[in-house]
Amino acid sequence: MQITSLDGAGAEITGVDIRQLSDADFAAVRQAYADHGVIFFRDQSLTEDDHIAFARRFGPININRFFLAHERYPEIALVLKEKEQKTNIGGGWHTDHSYDAEPAMGSVLVARQLPDAGGDTWFASMYTAYDTLDDATKEEISSLRAVHSAKHIFGSAENNFYKANEDTGGRIGNTSAADALQDVTHPIVITHPLSGKKALYVNPAFTTRIEGYDDDASNALLMRLYAHAMNPDHAHRFKWREGSVAFWDNRSTWHWAMNDYHGERRLMHRITIEGCALN
Repeated sequence: MQITSLDGAGAEITGVDIRQLSDADFAAVRQAYADHGVIFFRDQSLTEDDHIAFARRFGPININRFFLAHERYPEIALVLKEKEQKTNIGGGWHTDHSYDAEPAMGSVLVARQLPDAGGDTWFASMYTAYDTLDDATKEEISSLRAVHSAKHIFGSAENNFYKANEDTGGRIGNTSAADALQDVTHPIVITHPLSGKKALYVNPAFTTRIEGYDDDASNALLMRLYAHAMNPDHAHRFKWREGSVAFWDNRSTWHWAMNDYHGERRLMHRITIEGCALN
């Protein structure tokens, strides 16, 4: 097994079949995941059962509340865009489940059907985003907390994101679950529970404001942090192909699925793993 760091974010792991990881290889994969925030595998041949078994080695599976589920495997959420649809899922910088009191650890995404071209996914390191902040900003945000919510994305309000994009075609639903969620707060700077490294923990999709700041001050600081985190030097663009698997950590990365393959179908299988409270 070889672990190769990638430019911007993440690492690619080669020479391994993730269906048959020894305990020693699993420990190495887990450490690479903690250190790099996202790891990639090529040339895998995973069935749905293999996909579930790999994810379960890392922790309990989170059954997605909003995405269409696989008809035979409720553990697997379908990340799907049909040929006639214009809006994709995940088309903007975000991190999943920050709206939960115990945000999901991460997700294992398996390519099932890919367009002839396009459909790459960007990943950005929030370890690097934090490390490269100036000292004054680090001091300013060291004890701040931010509010995270799912209501404006998945809820029933008329102006929520997926209602404003009506071609979701049943891929996104269960607005009542989003409406029932209580907004939560998390530290803006977390100590990662696996690596012990500091990471920036806000994201443009689900972070709504900074606790204790008025709207203008909150928006100004969040925009400054987002602009810094979006630096291309912090990111890696992953090109999918048959047999590709990506496993990202929601606590230390952002991701963004490119929507540049209109007229073609793209189907990914995603399993999300439960996490813990962040400090």
